[in-house]
Amino acid sequence: MASPVKVLDTFGSGFVHRALAALRLKGVPYELIQEDMSNKSELLLKHNPIHKKVPVLLHGDRAVCESLVIVEYIDEAFNGPPLLPADPYERAMARFWAQFIDQKFAGPFWMSFWSTDDESRQGIMMEAKQNLLLLEAQLQGKRFFGGDSIGLVDIAGSALAHWLGVFQEISGVALLTDDEYPVLCQWAKCYTDDETVKQCLPKRDELVAYFTANKERYKILANAMLQK
Repeated sequence: MASPVKVLDTFGSGFVHRALAALRLKGVPYELIQEDMSNKSELLLKHNPIHKKVPVLLHGDRAVCESLVIVEYIDEAFNGPPLLPADPYERAMARFWAQFIDQKFAGPFWMSFWSTDDESRQGIMMEAKQNLLLLEAQLQGKRFFGGDSIGLVDIAGSALAHWLGVFQEISGVALLTDDEYPVLCQWAKCYTDDETVKQCLPKRDELVAYFTANKERYKILANAMLQK
C-alpha cells in the first residue's frame, strides 16, 4: 500500500501551489491540511522547525520542506510525466532558472506592487522588468520553459501566470503587459488553461478578496524591507 501524501497549506500561497501542481501533474492523490499562519500548529512546527513555513509535504513518515525542493522530490519519488529533463545539462539549466525566479526575481516582483516609496519603486520595477525580459527570452519558440509540457521552471514561475494579474488589479501597477511581454503572457495563458493545473489554482475572485484585505500589511512589510 502506498504511503499517504499530505500537504500543509494556507490559502493564497503560490509556494503551496507549486507542490500541488507537481502532485497533480504526476497523478499523485493527496490530502490538504490547512494551516493558520498566525497560529502555527504543532504539526507544522514539528516538520518544519527551521523556517516554520508552508508548504510541507508529508509522505508517510517523511517530511520535505521548501517548495522547489518538494517539486524535485515529487518528480523523483513518484511515477508519471517527468517535471525535469532527462539530459543532465538541461536539468541543470532548469534548476538554474527556477533558482533565478526565487532568488533574483521574487523580491523585485513583490516590492513592485507593495512598496509605497515612489522613488525606490521605480528602480525596483526597472529591475523586475529586466528580469521579465530574461524570462521572455527563455520562452522564445516554446510553449513552456521546458518545451511542450509543464515542468520545473513553469511551476517555479506560476505566480507570474495566476497571481500577478491579481496583484496588478489590487495595486494598480502594470508590470506585465501583452505589448511588452507577448511571449510571457501567452505562456501564462497556456499554464492557467492547463486542465491539470486548473484543479489546484485558487479562484481568482477569492484571491482578489484575500489580498485586498491584507494589502496594508503587505505595504508595511515592503517598506520595512526597504529599510534593511
